Parts: sequence; C-alpha cells; structure tokens
Amino acid sequence: MKVRDIFKCKKMVGVSLLIFIFVIGLLAPGVSPHDPLEVNLSKRLLSPNFEYPFGTDHLGRCILSRIIYGIRVSVVYSVIIMLLTFVISLPIALFIGYFRGRLDYLIMRFIDVTLAIPDIILAITIVGVLGPSLFNMVMAILIVRWTNYVRFIRSLVIKTCEEDYIFSARMSGNSHFRIMRYYIFPVILQNLVVFGTLDMGKIVLLIAALSFLGLGTQPPTPEWGSMLHDATLYFQIAPFVMIFPGLALFLFMLACQLIGDQYSKHSVKEV
Repeated sequence: MKVRDIFKCKKMVGVSLLIFIFVIGLLAPGVSPHDPLEVNLSKRLLSPNFEYPFGTDHLGRCILSRIIYGIRVSVVYSVIIMLLTFVISLPIALFIGYFRGRLDYLIMRFIDVTLAIPDIILAITIVGVLGPSLFNMVMAILIVRWTNYVRFIRSLVIKTCEEDYIFSARMSGNSHFRIMRYYIFPVILQNLVVFGTLDMGKIVLLIAALSFLGLGTQPPTPEWGSMLHDATLYFQIAPFVMIFPGLALFLFMLACQLIGDQYSKHSVKEV
C-alpha cells in the first residue's frame, strides 16, 4: 500500500468515526437503551450484559445511555466553543496580522503572557471565580483558547501577506477589506479547518477535565468527564464504569487527530 493510500485510509477512518459519533449523539433518544437519568439501586454496578451492554454505574444508571447522551454535552459544546472562538479571534487576527504596528505588538505581548499559563490552570481559576456551571465552563474555555487561535491565524496572515499576488492586489486598487476577504481568508481557510479539527479534541478533553473536577457540568447531567469522576471510587471493584467513558473520550480525540493529521501534510507546506 502506498503512503498516499495510508493517509487516505486514516482520513476516512477519522471522518467516519466523527460522523458516527455525531449521528449517535443526534439520535440519542432513539438509540439509547435506557433513560440516562433513571436511578435503580437494585441494579447498581452490574457488569456488562444483554440488558445493559456497558453495565450500570453506582446508582444503577445505564452507562451506555449516559455515554450516548454525553455526546450532546462533550462533543456538541466543543463544536460550539470552537466556532465561537473563531468568530472572536478571526477578525482580530486578520486585522493585526495585516496592518501590524503598535496594536499588534500590544495584543501579542498580552497573548504571550496568557499562553505562559497552562490552559487547565487558567480555566480552573476562571470557573472558580465565576462558579461551577456549564455556562461558566464554556466562557472559561473561550477565554483560555482564543489566544491560541489569534496567534495561529496571525502567523498565517503574515505569511500570506508576503506573497506576490497580495502586492498585485494592492497595486490594483483593492481595499484592505476586500484583500482580507477575497485574497487572504480563502488561502488560510484549509489551515483553519485543520487547526479547528485538532483543537476540538483538546476542547473536549478540557471540558472533561473541568467536569471531572466538579467545575463543569453538574449532576445528574451525563458527561464523560463527570462519569469518570463518579467512577473513581468504584474502579477497583467495577473497572468498566471508568473504561467505557474513557474509551469514548479516546475515540473522539483519535478521530480528530486522524482528520487533522491527513490535512496537516499539505497545510504545513503552505505555512
């Protein structure tokens, strides 16, 4: 098998896995075998069986159903956060990368200071100040991640502005807005797709980490990180309560990595 065929295979596996996860989350009410919030203490910590394929947790709730409904929190909110971050950071990065100057210097120095703090530490601090909730968790991740996007997009814009066709566009009398919209943005779009796809996995991991610490989604909302937190006390006697949510988190991150790795072969050359 040729190297190109291997990359195509990785891409198809990643895309298929990602689509499968999204479809399962979208059809959660129809495909989940049980109510994810239904408590049945008489069936607590049951091993995987025909009725409960992934077993039950410490409250007798179906683990498979909770994983399926957890897609709506972990995955859907990661997409929302990624899109909102692009909406916030793209205009800023285009402007400072195109015009440069003192404003660019001030913003980048602020971003350098922010990036010196690990994402999880900064997110924990923000949620700790605002209070644990799903909305505050989303706001914290937005505040943490937008600087990464601005720095990446700015580097793409600066690189693109050095191309000869940009000078030709300027000499032809095109406005700055038109150059940014029609000559720069389409060129960097593929790189943004790669970055966004890879970052979705990081965002899901950040959501899971905050929920694991009790700073994100609150019980009884099903979410992969909170499920891992609930499973810590029972892992030795019922390891499946932690294995299956962890596997769901791993598969989503793997899908994002496979897709991003396929396109990054081309985008690295362009950048």
